[in-house]
Amino acid sequence: MNEPEAIETLFSISQDLDQGLELRESLQRALVTLTGLLKAVQGIICILNPLRTEMHTEVACGAWENFTGERTHRHGDKISNRVVDTGRAVVIPRIGRESHYYRHISGQEGHQVASLSLICVPLIKGHRVIGVLSIYGAYGESECLEMNRRIVCIVATMITRQATQLEAIRFEKEKRIEEVRRYRQGSAPAIKNNIVGNSNKMREVFRMISQVSDSNATVLIRGESGTGKELVASAVHENSPRAKNPMVKVNCAAIPSNLIESELFGHEKGAFTGAVNQKPGKFELAHRGSIFLDEIGSIDLSVQVKLLRVLQEKEFERVGGQRPRKVDVRIIAATNKNLEKAVEEGGFGGDLYYRLNVFPIYLPPLRERKTDILLLAEYFLEKYSLENKKEIRRLSTPAIDMLMAYHWPGNVRELENCIERAVLLCDQGVIHSYHLPPTLQTGEQSGTLPAVSLEEAVDNLERGMIIDSLKNASGNITEAAKLLRTTVRKLGYKLKKLGIDYRQYR
Repeated sequence: MNEPEAIETLFSISQDLDQGLELRESLQRALVTLTGLLKAVQGIICILNPLRTEMHTEVACGAWENFTGERTHRHGDKISNRVVDTGRAVVIPRIGRESHYYRHISGQEGHQVASLSLICVPLIKGHRVIGVLSIYGAYGESECLEMNRRIVCIVATMITRQATQLEAIRFEKEKRIEEVRRYRQGSAPAIKNNIVGNSNKMREVFRMISQVSDSNATVLIRGESGTGKELVASAVHENSPRAKNPMVKVNCAAIPSNLIESELFGHEKGAFTGAVNQKPGKFELAHRGSIFLDEIGSIDLSVQVKLLRVLQEKEFERVGGQRPRKVDVRIIAATNKNLEKAVEEGGFGGDLYYRLNVFPIYLPPLRERKTDILLLAEYFLEKYSLENKKEIRRLSTPAIDMLMAYHWPGNVRELENCIERAVLLCDQGVIHSYHLPPTLQTGEQSGTLPAVSLEEAVDNLERGMIIDSLKNASGNITEAAKLLRTTVRKLGYKLKKLGIDYRQYR
């Protein structure tokens, strides 16, 4: 390898890194170019996980199997750890001679590895090692080994920025996973359902679910539409001794008033026109389990009387039947109506209300649990990205601000639909404000954002895009201009006009 060839290859690697590709793809291209220059057998880039103090192989190329996703690579565990600990490169002319590092290598692959050289250099950001770059090749103790070490060190410096961003992404993801794990273990160890939230009000909901689950008490879940009452009902059932038995769900508002009695208690053959067969009701189907009566406030007074009997006597009669039937069912009811007011107005029976209101659980609307909005948004972002096979990594700063400012009349259900729509529209790796529904983008309609002029709206959009590009470029104006597909001069003018200090993002 001559000097012009090396310089040309290094220039090619710099172009690979500056093309604005997805992080792993740009690193993969750079690694392939490097291994081709050095005629290496294998190249591997590992990133350190600061929370778990271990490394994961991010990209790899070469003759052996793909190591990507492994906890570091089998051949270089101890060497990689040594490089991370010392922050200094390690060069081994012949791996087979380092038996104290490679005693576990055996077989045909082990024979191939033993004859190779290893160059392992640290990826350093400031004074901190964030990963390692390892190159395997047949160099022996020749002069080219030292030259190759210098080239690998140069490339390691070049790829540090991309590696730093990958480390940050992994750190944030692991941090969120760790926070959720610790929270569920420490605050709500019995919760099994996928209820997302860590605000104080949701912690109180989790605590109440844990307290009531082991009993047979009737539960009344209160809250606005879309707050997740059905999830709470499922959590109560699945954490109770009845979990192995069925939970039957009934939406009382969706059943016509003349059919709801038959649906709940069943009917005998010939009980009414169209009753050609005997039919068991929902209560019979839920025997020894739980029944969830959603929108309980919508049932007629005539049905309320029979429902009260089930609560008091644990028995009922089918429509057209003469024989009482015993049933062992736990009732979990939910409503978004003001039952107290309905009792005063005579639309809901007072006796039934007091029998249902044994253990009330109040679910707060989303506007009262602002700290959960971003957590829920990220949960739905990951869910629908997987469903639609898209790699969308995060929400932009303006999009987050828009989500936090909105008043969410539809609560969690509206937020879920909003994120699903944004994922379908997004063809990039980031959800921007223009991917969100118009109801969130028009402040006057929602009553939550001040009316702004066209110029102010444009400035806000430009500010968000520039800040995102500066974050991705670690405060480098030239890199940020490339990401925005503009010139450094125009970007500098915008920075001055919008009052953005690029040094804050270094």
